[in-house]
Parts: sequence; C-alpha cells; structure tokens
Amino acid sequence: MNPFLKTWSAYTRATTRWPAIAAIVPFIPVVLLWTLIAESGMFPRAFFPGPGDVVQSFITLTYKGILPDYLQDSLIRLVTGAAVGMALGIPLGILIGNSRRAHRVFWPILLFFQAIGDIAWLPILLIWFGFGLTTMTFVIVYTVLFPVVLNTVLGVESVPRDLARAARSLGASPARILWEVTLPGALPNIITGLRNGLGYGWRALIAVEMIVGTSGIGFMMFDARRAGSTVEIVLGMIILGLLWYIVDAWILAPIERATGQRWGLVTS
Repeated sequence: MNPFLKTWSAYTRATTRWPAIAAIVPFIPVVLLWTLIAESGMFPRAFFPGPGDVVQSFITLTYKGILPDYLQDSLIRLVTGAAVGMALGIPLGILIGNSRRAHRVFWPILLFFQAIGDIAWLPILLIWFGFGLTTMTFVIVYTVLFPVVLNTVLGVESVPRDLARAARSLGASPARILWEVTLPGALPNIITGLRNGLGYGWRALIAVEMIVGTSGIGFMMFDARRAGSTVEIVLGMIILGLLWYIVDAWILAPIERATGQRWGLVTS
C-alpha cells in the first residue's frame, strides 16, 4: 500500500475512535509557526510571547485561583443571559409564527431593535444600572434574543399546515397541536437559533466585561492591557477560542444534528 494512503488510513481510524484528534491536528502547524516566530527574536518577547510563556501564565493564574474564578464568572453570566433569552424568545417566536396579527404587530419592532447593536445600549445602561451584573445580563439577553426569536418564527412557519389541520380534524386541542406538532417541527430551527445566539452572546459578554466588568475573561484581558501583560491577553484569546470550540463543536452541533434527524424534515 502507498505510504501516504497507509498513513491516511491510520489517521482516519484514529480520528474515528478519538474525535478529539481531528480537532487538535489542524492546530499543530499554527503552534509550530507561532513557536518559530517567537523563538526567532523577530519581535520582543514582551510583545510577542511564545507558547511556553502562555502555558506558564496559564499555570500561574490557575494556581492563584484567578483564572478559574474569572472563567466561572463568565460562564455563569452567559448561561443566565441565555436562559432568560430563551425564556423570552421561544414563546415570542411561537406567537409570531402562529398568529398573522402578532406577526404584523411585532415583526417591525423586532427588525427595528435588531438593527441596534448590543454595545450601542451600553451608554444608557450605564446610566440606568451602573457598572454591574444587570448591565451585562441585559446585553447578553438582548444579543441572544433575536436569533432565537427569528429562528423560532422560521421553524413554526416551516411546519406544514396540513399537519395541524389533520391533528385538528382528529380532535386535538390547540394546546396539544402546539405541543405535539408545532414545537417538534420547529425544534431544529430553535436549536439553530440558540446555537447562533450563544455564539453572539459569548462575544458580546467578553466585550461588555472589558468595558464594565470587574471580573471575567474579558476583564482579565483588559486588565492585562493596562498592566502591559501581552501574555495574559494572548492566554485570554486562546481560552475564548478553545472554550467556544468545545461548546459549539462537541455539544451544540451534535444536539443540532440529532434534533434535525429526530424532528426535522429530513429526507434520505
């Protein structure tokens, strides 16, 4: 067998057995290039730290308890904001998708406020609520809300009307039609909206923590800027990317695929 094909076959078997390998391998050239540039002396180490410096910073901040506390604060804020955004967005999306009258009333309002970026609210939020958890939670909820609402509306409208008519002809109540027909049919789109909303909410949270936070990964990066610690900024960026990759690729994406296969209009 060709050595290349033999190596590729072994790699395929390994990634099938351990999917994490497929996620790590593409980053190896990036880390090697990063190491070569850092070790070449092309840039001062204070401005361009190497992978070893970042690992050492990770160990130090973890040992001191700073990084775990900040990461926990960021995750709690994201989960809280996402939960509130879902609690508001899914019922509103179902209402708009099911009712033409509600669509005429709420749709223009949704489009208007969707055009106003989450960060644009910060000046007035700081006047209303100050530098605190309420301001950060509002921004996350605002960011998560629109993808959830819009995708829920799309999901409800994509459910064939004949299914609801058939259920109604069999004596199903409106509540049962909603629970057993509309929601399962719209669920794949709802999950997609949640996935997108969490991605936007994560980025918005980091931006808000940089501006108004007193803890969290965003605050850690901004505080490192004031201290001139480039290595902590790079560490924060890596943590943000890795954490979201794990959440999206290993949790949200499989849920989205499983939901689409179970309840989506999948033909194969």
